Amino acid sequence: MLMQKQRELIIEYCLRMLKDGLTVGTSGNVSVRVGENIAITPSGVDYEALLPENICVITLDGKHVDGPDKPSTEVPMHTVVYQNTDAQAVVHTHPVYATVLGTLVDEIPRIHYMLALLGGPVRVAPYAPFGTEELARNCIVAMKDRYAVLLQNHGATTYGETLAKAYSRSTYLEWLCRIYCEAKTLGEPRLLTAVEFDAVAGAVSAYGQAASKG
Repeated sequence: MLMQKQRELIIEYCLRMLKDGLTVGTSGNVSVRVGENIAITPSGVDYEALLPENICVITLDGKHVDGPDKPSTEVPMHTVVYQNTDAQAVVHTHPVYATVLGTLVDEIPRIHYMLALLGGPVRVAPYAPFGTEELARNCIVAMKDRYAVLLQNHGATTYGETLAKAYSRSTYLEWLCRIYCEAKTLGEPRLLTAVEFDAVAGAVSAYGQAASKG
């Protein structure tokens, strides 16, 4: 089977995504790149019912080459990330706090130094209908020099050199969004200055790198 190992890994992380509350129902999608091919979740299939043969394989330009089901509606967003970054895996989620924050702000401010794991304050891409080329363009513009993006009134997307890294960034992103949302309910949170943030960004960026290579 083409990309069998990657297909099995995608199912493992889809089930984790559901268990960790990063998405609901059949929403969200996951992909892994090997060379010019991308394994990606099918559209509208229950994660708990997925089998390796259900996972689709597409080319870097979005052509469907293997798998019986229709690929995710977010193929344009996944392929544009691969085409414009060094990503080897992409995770798109619909987590509660990230989605809430994407309706309120233009950027997650420097609420915590762990934002350095994502490249810095995470921007919110302007709204566009799901699955569209417009959404893909908005996503990659807002993701410049970052490993993550919030999608206005939609959800979040992260990438990494492995699926483990991309997924870890999704969990950190949701945690940071929750910190900011909950702080705002109590008052106006203190933010790190650019100098304070930059002073620790390098050390934080290296945090857990060895453990995330799996």
